[in-house]
Amino acid sequence: MKTKNIMIALMLLTTGTAWAEDFPKDSLKIVDIEEVVVIATPKENRKLRDLPVAATVLSQDNMRANQVNSVKSLTGIVPNLFIPDYGSKLTTSIYIRGIGSRINTPSVGLYVDNIPYIDKSAFDFNYADIERIDILRGPQGTLYGRNTMGGLIKVHTKSPFTYQGTDIRMGAATYNNYNVSLTHYHRTSDRFAFSTGGFYEHTGGFFENSARNNEKVDKSNAGGGRFRSIYLPSSNLKIDMALSYEYSDQGGYPYYYTGITPSAIAKAKENGKEMTEDRADYIGKISYNDRSSYRRGLLNSGVNIEYQANNFILGAVTGYQNLNDRMFLDQDFTERDIFNIEQKQRANTISEEIVLKAKPGKRWQWATGAFGFYQWLHTTGPVLFKEEGVKSVIENNANAAFEEVSAKPGAPTMGMTVHNPSLSVGGTFDTPTLSGALYHQSTFNNLFIEGLSVTAGLRLDYEKISMKYNSLSTPIDFGFDFHMVKGPMQINLSDQNMKAPASFVGKLSTDYVQLLPKFAIQYEWKNQNNVYATVTRGYRSGGYNIQMFSDLSQTELKNSMMNAIKESPTIGQDPTWGTTIIKMMDQMVPAKEIDVKASTTYKPEYSWNYEAGSHLTLWEGRLWADVAAFYMDTRDQQLSQFAESGLGRITINAGKSRSYGAEAALRASVTKELSLNVSYGYTYATFTDYVITEEQKDGTFKVTADYNGKYVPFVPKHTLNIGGEYAITCSPRSIFDRVVFQANYNAAGRIYWTEQNDVSQSFYGTLNWRTNLEIGDAMISFWARNFLNKEYAAFYFETMNKGFMQKGRPMQFGVDLRCRF
Repeated sequence: MKTKNIMIALMLLTTGTAWAEDFPKDSLKIVDIEEVVVIATPKENRKLRDLPVAATVLSQDNMRANQVNSVKSLTGIVPNLFIPDYGSKLTTSIYIRGIGSRINTPSVGLYVDNIPYIDKSAFDFNYADIERIDILRGPQGTLYGRNTMGGLIKVHTKSPFTYQGTDIRMGAATYNNYNVSLTHYHRTSDRFAFSTGGFYEHTGGFFENSARNNEKVDKSNAGGGRFRSIYLPSSNLKIDMALSYEYSDQGGYPYYYTGITPSAIAKAKENGKEMTEDRADYIGKISYNDRSSYRRGLLNSGVNIEYQANNFILGAVTGYQNLNDRMFLDQDFTERDIFNIEQKQRANTISEEIVLKAKPGKRWQWATGAFGFYQWLHTTGPVLFKEEGVKSVIENNANAAFEEVSAKPGAPTMGMTVHNPSLSVGGTFDTPTLSGALYHQSTFNNLFIEGLSVTAGLRLDYEKISMKYNSLSTPIDFGFDFHMVKGPMQINLSDQNMKAPASFVGKLSTDYVQLLPKFAIQYEWKNQNNVYATVTRGYRSGGYNIQMFSDLSQTELKNSMMNAIKESPTIGQDPTWGTTIIKMMDQMVPAKEIDVKASTTYKPEYSWNYEAGSHLTLWEGRLWADVAAFYMDTRDQQLSQFAESGLGRITINAGKSRSYGAEAALRASVTKELSLNVSYGYTYATFTDYVITEEQKDGTFKVTADYNGKYVPFVPKHTLNIGGEYAITCSPRSIFDRVVFQANYNAAGRIYWTEQNDVSQSFYGTLNWRTNLEIGDAMISFWARNFLNKEYAAFYFETMNKGFMQKGRPMQFGVDLRCRF
């Protein structure tokens, strides 16, 4: 019996869990989640509320009450966190405290069971088997490295040593939504336990495409499964293995047309012109002719090994991820048959981390580690111009320069005709990334006086990124006509059988070395009552804009077309007028030099974060309060924009920005039946050095845009969450054991969508509620999302002088069934 008790205690320590019977039953009462479920982590030595960091911890009951079923559901629940809905799982852009990323490298890191998810395309997955989520705000670079300058999200799945039996869930909701999941947890002995399960979910779609017979744009199907096993071969060794796979196939990108952009109208007025709306009938409608979609297969596996020696803990975490996806997008977002893009990604990522840390309870707490990963990423992304696109984009743009010249008195008349029925601009890109790091962090407790601690850490981070590109475009078959009157003579030259190829083949490589320090001081005067101040450096890696090759290919096509005209035996090589025509062509349409590296590379982003905060436990443990204030300076901030041609999104660096603000969260157990919680975040993020200039012909520079003082886009000024629970314990003769009423109000705003700050979403909120009827191990829940049917913009962007918006989802009702046995 004594041996068994020792083994049970060991399991609780090494798996970081407690027995299921110890959990409060579907309640939001104030409970120290980390006391009940101390999730094993290879780096931290103490609980989050004992650390000098602003953090939010969500248990599975918190997630259920707030209807969190994916990472995007965290918007508004966590102070100063905003995740816009882009209409598919391809991109999950997380913004914390004014720091965020729409494409390419993320600014907020994600770990699942201590395994890093490197690519944002893998962030949005099903939460059917999730036990707890930790959200850390502010740079976490010293322990977690690159791309955690905004913060870190740690997701923990359920341990089979904690839960036993089978958990079945089913749900249905309006808009033809339904889901089902089944997970079985089994402990075969005191040394081995495993869990296995699967899920399926269907979404009938919320939005209609008027250009395709009002079919639902955003239908989706997803399914997958997870397996986890924990083996304790000895009293001080744990091996934790996990394997998961998820496949999803979704329609997406429900973008409503909002009209010509305010910036395009203003620019036209400056030039003495007027822009007229040519799609007035489509304003407020989704109307694109090609069905858009996103399909993804995601495989994750990992092994956590932990060895407890007498004076230290040694951990090794190995992770592997395979991502295979395909995005098809009507790139012009209109009913016209202009152009589309089909992007495919194949990514394989392997990571390894070795951590040595002190055991808890020591005066000197330390952690030393080495981390590395390698990612193979192969991408294809051809843009296909349809016949209308060839005429309106390729041919008309080419002729625009000739029309300006032809308007002058005595100037020649020139015209170009493209014969291609379609044109493909694209290629293949291999962008491998190699990263390695060494780090150490020490905390000295009870320094000079009882309760005072000082933390210092440093990380040396190395990264090598490469790009092997092979960008090929369909050769343009075109003709050119030249007509000029010179005195009594008329010059008429024509060639209708010319070809203009365009291709880029090459390789680029860049290295980065970073030092990421952290300093913190903390004073604790009572258990779970402390104040702290920190200074940390954040870093987000640079990279390459592969979608920029569509623009480069267009430039190269123009150069190639001009060369074909110059070399034409009937035009440029005409013995009488050829030399004159070549000189005129060089003056009218000069060749543009193409620097692939300068055009496609974006630089790393850096920040310094200064923070002060406090964690308080009051009212005999019935009230928790967490407050923090921060100031952050950011350099070379990465922003996402559409390329000038509209052929894809690119990342640019925007000088400097500054953000400051505050956060507060309160949780209170008012009575045995009533619990309340409220959280609020304020962020004031503006550009401090972001001016765009354009070189003139005389060598001087003209300021074309000055964004200094403007708000950073996609950053809500305010976030708010107010929630509560009221639980009624029923009489023994009642059908149900308990009835639980839960409600929460999530709000965010104002959110500016553009650097010009001329389009924004005002402060808005959505009301959600849930009623649980519990009987034994079964529960039926009735719920509503966006109960007041609030209309708001979840996302907005501009391309080709047109604005597009994705609306938030409308009011939805549903019912869930859960049975555990």
